[in-house]
Amino acid sequence: MTSNFSYNWTLKDANFTKDKGKVFSCFACGGGSTMGYKLAGFDVVGHNDIDPKMVEVYKENHKPKYSYLESITTFAKRKDLPKELYELDILDGSPPCSSFSMAGNREKDWGKEKKFREGQELQVLDTLFFDFIDLAKELQPKVVVAENVKGLLLGNAKQYVIEIYKAFDKAGYTCQHFLLNASKMGVPQRRERVFFIALRKDLAPKFMESVDIFTQLPKLELIFNEKEIPFKEIDEPNTKDEYLSPSISKHWYLAKEGQGFNEVHEKSGMFSYSKVDRNRALPTITAHQVGGSYHHTIHRPLTKSENCKGGSFPLDYNFLKLKHKYLIGMSVPPLMTGKIAEQIYKQWISKIK
Repeated sequence: MTSNFSYNWTLKDANFTKDKGKVFSCFACGGGSTMGYKLAGFDVVGHNDIDPKMVEVYKENHKPKYSYLESITTFAKRKDLPKELYELDILDGSPPCSSFSMAGNREKDWGKEKKFREGQELQVLDTLFFDFIDLAKELQPKVVVAENVKGLLLGNAKQYVIEIYKAFDKAGYTCQHFLLNASKMGVPQRRERVFFIALRKDLAPKFMESVDIFTQLPKLELIFNEKEIPFKEIDEPNTKDEYLSPSISKHWYLAKEGQGFNEVHEKSGMFSYSKVDRNRALPTITAHQVGGSYHHTIHRPLTKSENCKGGSFPLDYNFLKLKHKYLIGMSVPPLMTGKIAEQIYKQWISKIK
């Protein structure tokens, strides 16, 4: 499945047709998924997020009709939402996922109330997904899309997936999930994410010609196998060396191209630092304040435009006072969502309409 979307783009030159349906985005951060829906022709009418700084950036770049700065737990209980939000084609969300990430504490954090940078409120992260499904039950959009980390499919977290399916079923939806890699979807970044995509049950008869005879539920097909875009295609080779801390600099010189700093560290530390491989897509861009990818021949971290292209973010995106790497690392790559949204429209929504 291919499209004409490009990782090298700008907001000012984008053509957002807004003719494919209406979307509302929860846990919207700076709008990575929002831009994907817009690229696919959807009208994103509003968003919700708990982080005031993210909401500020979102408003600056997307000018939403509806904006809600509050937790999903509070938002899902609202009874004063506008009628337009009860007429959505897609309800989108990326419930916080750090407690299931393989880079986090996983089981040690499950069920615990913690403060997180986003909003600085006490939250139990592994219950927010169900608050999001409660919102879907209330609003009854045609389709629900929820993005999360690969770690959700591993180990003991599999039971959590079963509970997600049960919750969608009780909310009136049939659900399926997909593990997708952004590097096979036209994004110059190796980023694996799980997407739960649910269709409202009463719409299933409209797809009877494509229904699975065993489950009696319509299947969405998402198969992406585009050629990987290597770092050398987004490289800025004419930039200059920059100052790096003594420790980072030391291990930058020790590491070979494509090698993690932990491989040359005397105590196997600095595992989140690496030199890029010019012939591979970037490794996952993370929101961490420390670590990340460094150029393979120039003594520097990646530039803003290299990270934007690697995350398929528009080059003219206004990050305000937030660090670009943090916001890109927190967001779904726009092209990733865009290509999924394109298929949801072609296979489902266009037939419903």
